[in-house]
Amino acid sequence: MDLSFYEWLIVAVVMSFSFYGVYLSKRHVKSVADFLSAGRSAGRYMITVSQGMTAIGAITIVGQWEMNYVAGFVLRWWEFIMAVVLLIVTVTGWVIYRFRQTRALTVAQFLEMRYSRNFRIYAGILAFISGLLNFGIFPAVSARFIIYFCRLPLSFQFLGVEVSTFPVTMALLLLVSLYFVFAGGQVAIIVTEFIQGVFLNITFIAILVFCLFFVNWDQIMQAVSTVPENASLINPFKASEVQDFNFWYFLINVVGIIYGKMSWQGGQGYYSSAKSAHEAKMGEVLANFRDIPRWLFYVFVPVVAFTILHHVDFSNVATVVEKTLSGIDNKAVQNQLRVPLVLSEILPFYLRGALLAVMIMATVGTNSSYMHSWGSIFIQDVVMPFRKKKFSHEQHLRVLRYSILGVCVFIFFFSLFFPMTDYIFLYFAITAAIFVGGSGSVIIGGLYWKYGTTAAAWVSLTIGSAVAVSGIILQQIYPDFPINGQYFWAISMGVSSLSYILVSLFGNRQEFNMDKMLHRGIYAIKDETVVVNEVPLKGLRMLGIGKEFTKGDKLIYIVSYVWTFAWVAVFIIGTIWNLLYDVPDSVWLAFWRKYVEINLAASFVIIIWFILGGTVDFKDMMSRLKTMARDYNDDGTVNNNNNE
Repeated sequence: MDLSFYEWLIVAVVMSFSFYGVYLSKRHVKSVADFLSAGRSAGRYMITVSQGMTAIGAITIVGQWEMNYVAGFVLRWWEFIMAVVLLIVTVTGWVIYRFRQTRALTVAQFLEMRYSRNFRIYAGILAFISGLLNFGIFPAVSARFIIYFCRLPLSFQFLGVEVSTFPVTMALLLLVSLYFVFAGGQVAIIVTEFIQGVFLNITFIAILVFCLFFVNWDQIMQAVSTVPENASLINPFKASEVQDFNFWYFLINVVGIIYGKMSWQGGQGYYSSAKSAHEAKMGEVLANFRDIPRWLFYVFVPVVAFTILHHVDFSNVATVVEKTLSGIDNKAVQNQLRVPLVLSEILPFYLRGALLAVMIMATVGTNSSYMHSWGSIFIQDVVMPFRKKKFSHEQHLRVLRYSILGVCVFIFFFSLFFPMTDYIFLYFAITAAIFVGGSGSVIIGGLYWKYGTTAAAWVSLTIGSAVAVSGIILQQIYPDFPINGQYFWAISMGVSSLSYILVSLFGNRQEFNMDKMLHRGIYAIKDETVVVNEVPLKGLRMLGIGKEFTKGDKLIYIVSYVWTFAWVAVFIIGTIWNLLYDVPDSVWLAFWRKYVEINLAASFVIIIWFILGGTVDFKDMMSRLKTMARDYNDDGTVNNNNNE
């Protein structure tokens, strides 16, 4: 079904808000710190909504649909326990709080402060290579979604020449993203992605409500009953035959959340954009609520698509979708397009237009953030440490833009020619592990262990990278290699951590001055250390609540704990019940129905809450950027283990 004029009008109107955000932002980019970290001026709601959009490009949505079409509700059950891990990581400010205290503009800058300049360069090169390879498939997946969702012709005539629609679509999306970054740097990225994040959540909820009326739960029950006995989409205790996206996939993710915190650099600008370490920490906690609407969307929509393709009541839709898929030779591409094609057939025009706008904005937003990150990393962490003379302010901003342009050109050609043969998320896991596999131990050890050594950092990062590269090579040579990308990630994390600990323990250990690096004690920066409660909080500190917490901050923490542990209690009771009795699928489906209803109700509250909080943050951010005094030496240079 071709998109109508009104659907394209919805896209144009929504995109105009993003362009207006760029217009408001670009006047405030006056220094390198503004371009890289939004002048360290962002509040918690701007940070959490915008950073969430960095991780939710069109490729992420398609990848989640692809995964949950195979796994159904099953992974969500095991993720109830992962919610506890996420809560602990966020309320303690794990990694992000201490990193913000360093005032480093990039992770590799911190690595120079903690280890050495040569190690910064090495880490920067690995992060850059890992990021480019990972980012390389984004334009291709996004362009295919738009082409097939909009039913665009695969080619068209231009000046008498047959032109493929695929590269043209990629180029247009990348050019818009490039404009956003060039015009306003990290300021524009935060502002536009906040706008996009608000519209995205509203659209997701609207589509979820539509799906609840389009497909009933009896039809879902009949459809999911067609899967093999031990490949259930609703009963996690009967899912042993689910391939790739099973319990072990989940378990590795849990470990990776702790180990890999801030290791992935795709949105590295956000790590240093908060106006204080406390705001960065609160933004992380709010992310637990931010993700409720989108995780519900990721899971329920693929289950609805599965029902439509496997239930006789929707055979007319299934016939159209399967006919389109049969014309695609690549199985991996078929998997990516199955759910989008279903939505293209069933959604009314206004939701189809809104979803297309979301996917275009998500593509542009993620592209902008990733181009900004990898382009910045190349200059800040590879080029700058080699130079004996600093860039001038104008030169620095210019070479950052040149680098970002180079990233844009590379990923266009990579997407154009790279043959995609695996699930998106498995490709993500193995390419990210080139850096993430070894960097987690280096970052955690550097921030929390004063005896971690430079030699240990070199060894652990090298070994972690070597394992990931070996996995990429083996999977290209042997397409059916028994170890997938997720397992290679797990192996790299394990051997890297062990290497860091052993080399540090048995090497030449020297105590590192952590207070100086973290600006604590006599090195504290007054404007970034806010004490609200002079009286010690005693027991509340066990919940991660410190002296800088307001009453509102405490309430957010308490609600986070109550929400998370309520679902953990459900998990524990449900697991015991299933171990003692054979729970029928009808009971499981009834449970998932309640889960959807509760999370949908919570999503309405979250959307209103975050819009109001983000509006206040936006006004404060614009005011700060307008009046703050710039330090033009604050450009990521390190001198004698300090920011110069």
